Amino acid sequence: MDEEQKLLEIAEGYFREEIAPKANLMDSQPAALLEGLKNLGERGLLALRVGGMSEIKFRRFQEMAARYSGALAFLQTQHQSAGGMIVKSENQELKQEVLPFLATGNRLIGVGFSQLRRLGEPVLKAVPLAGGYELNGFIPWITGFDFFGEFIAGAMLEDGRSVFGLMPLKNSQQKTGGKLVLSQPMELAAMASTNTVTAEISNWFLAENKVLFVKPAGWIHAQDKQNVLHHSFFALGCARAALDIIENTAKIKELPVIWEALMALERELNTCRTEIFNERAHNALQLRAWAIDLASRCATAAVTVAGGAANYKHHAAQRVYREALVFTVSGQTTAVMEATLGRLVR
Repeated sequence: MDEEQKLLEIAEGYFREEIAPKANLMDSQPAALLEGLKNLGERGLLALRVGGMSEIKFRRFQEMAARYSGALAFLQTQHQSAGGMIVKSENQELKQEVLPFLATGNRLIGVGFSQLRRLGEPVLKAVPLAGGYELNGFIPWITGFDFFGEFIAGAMLEDGRSVFGLMPLKNSQQKTGGKLVLSQPMELAAMASTNTVTAEISNWFLAENKVLFVKPAGWIHAQDKQNVLHHSFFALGCARAALDIIENTAKIKELPVIWEALMALERELNTCRTEIFNERAHNALQLRAWAIDLASRCATAAVTVAGGAANYKHHAAQRVYREALVFTVSGQTTAVMEATLGRLVR
């Protein structure tokens, strides 16, 4: 067995035996979620791309995480994304300082650059200064307050290029007058335990030794087109989580109609999953929309078979139903929205 497959088996055992029984607790209690994140680090599972894991096996890991806990899947992927960006940086000093500690979780890092997808006037601007950049503006979405010590911010330069650098994920004031002020964690309908905040940034000096890289204008939009399928794996995992609930309910209620629905949805999910893992890039938007649609329909089916009990906030079907909402809009672009709506109204 190769090393990557061994890591996947370690992850599968951990998710199934330790995370699945606590998934509802982790959805509402940050302390329980933090414990789950730290245990991933103890197993060396928090920087898989830094360690060179193949694309296909990394996507299997992401799908697996979403099957057992949407909150943990969403939280850990912020850190995994940060690690993937740092390993590509040309800042060798920063890489030597940070990379050895990412896989174990001894250094946890989030991301805050989704604002670069927004059209129009940039909400976070960067101006070159001697030895670095000055940042001013607003970051509307940073997940992982009280989990991550730092995050990668993305700010736009006047010429449209974007600068990415490390900033502390806590209220901070620099001796030079720069300020970083975080909001309270948002009251989100789903995965609130991941502690998502906003940030007001004024006159913040981002020193060169904290800069990962400067990307050309339009970089994030090009990345989004190239990586259309990446968020599909969370939707696939969410759909599988819903089917797990339906299967468990079918064993209790022993109604043929539940088994029939389960088998039909499972066949469709397996077909969709096969096509996505075969990387049908020419059909990527339609496949992404299909995965989103499946997550929503499977979650609705789980709620349906659970009956009135699914109205309880801490019922597994209710949790997965809310997770489907998050994975519908995660990393959404206008093209993904269009494809999703097209499938929903067909």
